[in-house]
Amino acid sequence: MRHLNYNHLLYFWTVAREGSIARASEALYLTPQTISGQIKLLEQSVGEPLFQRVGRGLALTDSGRVVYQYADEIFTLGAELTQRVKSKEPGVPVAVNVGIVNSIAKLIAYRIVEPALQLDDPIRVVCYEGDLEKLLGDLAVHRLDMVISDRPIPTGLNVKAYNHALGESGISFFASKKIASKYERRFPQSLDKAPLLLPVNSSALRRSLDDFFERIDVTPNVVAEFDDSALLKAFGEAGAGVFPAPTAIAEEISQMYRAKPIGDVEGVSETYYAISPERKIKHPAVRCVTEMARESLFA
Repeated sequence: MRHLNYNHLLYFWTVAREGSIARASEALYLTPQTISGQIKLLEQSVGEPLFQRVGRGLALTDSGRVVYQYADEIFTLGAELTQRVKSKEPGVPVAVNVGIVNSIAKLIAYRIVEPALQLDDPIRVVCYEGDLEKLLGDLAVHRLDMVISDRPIPTGLNVKAYNHALGESGISFFASKKIASKYERRFPQSLDKAPLLLPVNSSALRRSLDDFFERIDVTPNVVAEFDDSALLKAFGEAGAGVFPAPTAIAEEISQMYRAKPIGDVEGVSETYYAISPERKIKHPAVRCVTEMARESLFA
């Protein structure tokens, strides 16, 4: 093998992680033609093809899988080295980049992440919101240190990351004070034909709630669906309908959204995860977040 060009190796590694040259080009801010050309040069250096066409996508060859394993270790260690060096700079707070799945209640996200702000050594928290698959892609290329999610890593996703369960919360329904008394009586049967504000169909909580309604033989009137939990609660505050939220933050919801809990949803809960590239967490902020969530928030 000739001298290895690490830029070529980075482009190859990113394509393997992202699953296509097009997505890798977005991640690297390079044209697909540039990436394709650099990978060909790497293949010439290795002496064997690293990818093969499978339908419209790319799959690693046997040689590609070997190169990928080494590349993954190289860039994972590089990211850890960068973070370690940054943490030693005097007067510069260590940054922890956190991805938050947009279906998670913002108050829950804050309660999970907040202990990182209280560490003795200063920490700068940078939060990004998005869907789980996009955030896991950013985690894979070390743009994020962890992802806070309401579901584990989907099976079959080619991401080297680990689920760290934080705990779970029951789910309650809330309504603005002007309509709460109407639905508080005879709950949960009172939800039949009631105006409901629910998460979108793709969310894990929505599927659990649909099963709950079927189980108790109730057919609510779904007036709006949201992929953003804060927007859902804003509509609820305005009196547009009854809405679900984690029981763990019932007090905060009552205060912030002038809403009243009307009943708990039997048999439905949300489980929360910190997803990290480390099997054994070493990052001080990530370790603090996971420990405090387990000991306090979801104890």
